[in-house]
Amino acid sequence: MEAVLTAAVALLDEAGAPALTLRALAARLGTGVGSIYWYVSGKDELLDRAIDHVLGGVLTAVEGQSRSSDPIDDLRTMAVTLFDAIVDRPWLGGHFMRNIADRGNSLRLYEELGRQTLRLDLTPKQRFHAVSAVVGVVVGSAVDMGQEPPEEVLDGAVDRVEFLGRYARTWREFDAEEFPFLHDIVDEFDGHDDKEQFLAALELTLAGLRLQAGA
Repeated sequence: MEAVLTAAVALLDEAGAPALTLRALAARLGTGVGSIYWYVSGKDELLDRAIDHVLGGVLTAVEGQSRSSDPIDDLRTMAVTLFDAIVDRPWLGGHFMRNIADRGNSLRLYEELGRQTLRLDLTPKQRFHAVSAVVGVVVGSAVDMGQEPPEEVLDGAVDRVEFLGRYARTWREFDAEEFPFLHDIVDEFDGHDDKEQFLAALELTLAGLRLQAGA
């Protein structure tokens, strides 16, 4: 089963969920499609088990992190670990909560994040909203960052800085009275660091949580 899941994850890493078919997996393993059915009932179960396999590594990393006296600091550390995993595997972001009804690694990661909020003076609804907000920032940012770059960036015709610079130059030509916000932030946008942008969004979320909890 380990070999089957490793090959399935490799297919997902190469081309996302559409690439994961039983036929493609059998070809990767050098076997027949019928042999795959010894391990899974079909593509849906295969995808579920591949997701769980990957999230098992993330869960191990999260559980191995030392805990501090500040639950919000611990939430930050866990969130960044999950973010890095999804950036490396953009297909994972759209399926992170897929198996939340089962007692698998997705649910256990959700539980680990939620346990940190149990250390804060919050109501159940506030805890639920807090974890939802953190997951939303992590998954949304990671999926956005993990998208395949434009073709001209991929083929080396332009680099990322030059690509962003094109937008920045266009924005600077816009009328400042019509687009005051764009003019205000264009220098920050030009060549910005995506990871820094994610961390800033996470900090805003955690700062709000800290205020709400009176921590």
